[in-house]
Amino acid sequence: MEKTTFHIEELCCVDEERAIRKQLKKVGGIETMSFDFLSHRLVVGHTCRRHELSDALHEIGFTSRLDNRSAASQTTWERYHLGVSTIVSGSLLSAGLILDFFGIAASIIIPIFLASIVSGGWKIAGKAVAALNRLSMDMNVLMLIAAVGAIIIGKYEEGTAVVFLFAVSNWLEYNSLERSRRRIAELLNITPATAQRLRNGSEETAPVEQISPGERIMVRPGERIPLDGTVREGRSTVNQSAVTGESRPSEKSPGDFVYAGSINERGVLELEVLKPYSDTTLARMVRMVEEAQAQRAPLQSLTERFARYYTPVIVALAMLTTTIPPLLFNEPFSVWFYNALVMLVIACPCALVISTPVTIVSALANAARNGVLIKGGKHLEAMGHIGAIAFDKTGTLTAGSPKVTDIVPVHDLSGSQVLQIAAAIEQGSEHHLAGAVLRKADDDNIANTQAIVQNFEALAGRGVSATMNGDAYFIGNHALIEERRICSPRIEAILSDLEQRGKTTLIVARNDQPLGIIAVEDAPRSESRDVVDRLHSLGARNIIMLTGDEEGTAQRVASTFGIDEYHANLLPEEKMKLVRTLCERYKTVAMVGDGINDAPALAASTVGIAMGGAGTDVAMETADIVLMSDNLLKLPYVIRLGRKAISIIKQNIAIALLTKLLFLGLALSGHASLWMAILADDGATFVVIVNGLRALSLRDER
Repeated sequence: MEKTTFHIEELCCVDEERAIRKQLKKVGGIETMSFDFLSHRLVVGHTCRRHELSDALHEIGFTSRLDNRSAASQTTWERYHLGVSTIVSGSLLSAGLILDFFGIAASIIIPIFLASIVSGGWKIAGKAVAALNRLSMDMNVLMLIAAVGAIIIGKYEEGTAVVFLFAVSNWLEYNSLERSRRRIAELLNITPATAQRLRNGSEETAPVEQISPGERIMVRPGERIPLDGTVREGRSTVNQSAVTGESRPSEKSPGDFVYAGSINERGVLELEVLKPYSDTTLARMVRMVEEAQAQRAPLQSLTERFARYYTPVIVALAMLTTTIPPLLFNEPFSVWFYNALVMLVIACPCALVISTPVTIVSALANAARNGVLIKGGKHLEAMGHIGAIAFDKTGTLTAGSPKVTDIVPVHDLSGSQVLQIAAAIEQGSEHHLAGAVLRKADDDNIANTQAIVQNFEALAGRGVSATMNGDAYFIGNHALIEERRICSPRIEAILSDLEQRGKTTLIVARNDQPLGIIAVEDAPRSESRDVVDRLHSLGARNIIMLTGDEEGTAQRVASTFGIDEYHANLLPEEKMKLVRTLCERYKTVAMVGDGINDAPALAASTVGIAMGGAGTDVAMETADIVLMSDNLLKLPYVIRLGRKAISIIKQNIAIALLTKLLFLGLALSGHASLWMAILADDGATFVVIVNGLRALSLRDER
């Protein structure tokens, strides 16, 4: 399947989406379709030829072009034609009204009004004709009918006002939404177009698209890093805020990773390129944010369904208003025809349809700017309604770098011998506790045993087993030795003491004989307590910790961080089942983990949140929300952003609906004029756009 992105200028609302879906279904080989009204983009997954899609769109009046950022920039006319047409239309309308005030003959004034209509409405008329050709009653059709109807009954100035005010609305809407689009575009444009490539000992300037992984580039102080890479020579501080949202510079030296879009602040760096331009962390972030714009939030889907039925109902009511009073009650036709035209203006659902997506896109752009990747409006909306937050312990609330603190022999071996046996066996394990054992053995210069380890087996959630020198060995947690019936009161006492001090314990056994106990401690993150306190201050009362550690260790850690509820001794599948149970209890549950080991639990939650996504490809792909930096303090910001977005959306929906209801009542009672209706409708559209853009302004309080 190939994915093609089209830019369709006429793509504005659900009416066009329905028409396009219906048309493209006639073309074989369409797999997926996603629509982004704000950016006028259509993404099609297809197995058919690309030109078949373009031809099908052209048949129903849509002009499409491939959405390519490297395409030529807009011409002056393309950039300013809306403003020029609107200004000319307004000038002619003003001239006509002034001449009318001074009593100039209608034969002079009417052509001026008609010229104003043509100037402001030529694009509206084109869109209306295209919509009628595909049997769609969109807002352009409604405005055209209202304007033509006003002219038919001799109200030229009001027909002109309808066109002019609608043109103003389109112009303001275009400029307001461009602000939000630019925030997304800024992320991509942040990387330089060229880089200084090293070849044969000299530098040459090359486009970033032509530089391959493995090549080396030079970055001088004050320059932006053009591609993801590893430092090979030089030391410097690098500002990575474009990717991680963390403005504090990070020290970089040979062997360290750097992100495209970061700013090299001090020294000269020689980098080895790791990824092509199209696959840098920043480029992938931008793609994901753009894809997220096309994802419908529940409130957006609700308003679009409402608009789908609202417009036909009001149009039908307008037709009844035109016919019933004159036919049944002998009322003047011109009066009720005029009232019906006012209702057609009210039937335009533009403010309602735009109320949600402009807010969602603004919030997504804000989050990306602050180093948080949110993969769709539904996840943002869910964070605003979050009922509980579940944290994995290791690597999330703690630093994820455990260290061996105690080795307690319980047989006839020394502590060094117990550690040597454990290190020999744990070489076959990828568990983070095995890493702690191996690091301790290396630090203590304990030689690797020459014995051959065979039959190594990982025992999920309990430990490992293997054979060495003909003996069977086990290294695992309390549950494993209980299962093998080799626990004793002495071992119970040692384990209890270590676990009460917040340490994780490993028991080393040979042939069902305990040899010693290794205690491991993972230092808490410095910000963990602060994060929990902030979440509590935001009203979160259900903060839960999930861990595979023993009860004593889990209790100590939960108490240290102020966690409301904890669950210990959990296997990976038990974490997943528990998250599902939490979803049933609290309805909306966020699960915070590292995006790899916690994948099942993240998938089971309402919103899966992965930490440190900038360094983890898996996290970027699997989680619903990715905190690009390895910092939990982004979490309260995400919740505040979700709540603010929901609040703004509700305000926008209320503004749109109340405006419609007010003028519907005024139209039915004959107290609303065309220019008042269009001014209120376009005014409401502009207000909800400006209000929605407030989601761009929320700051990370840190």
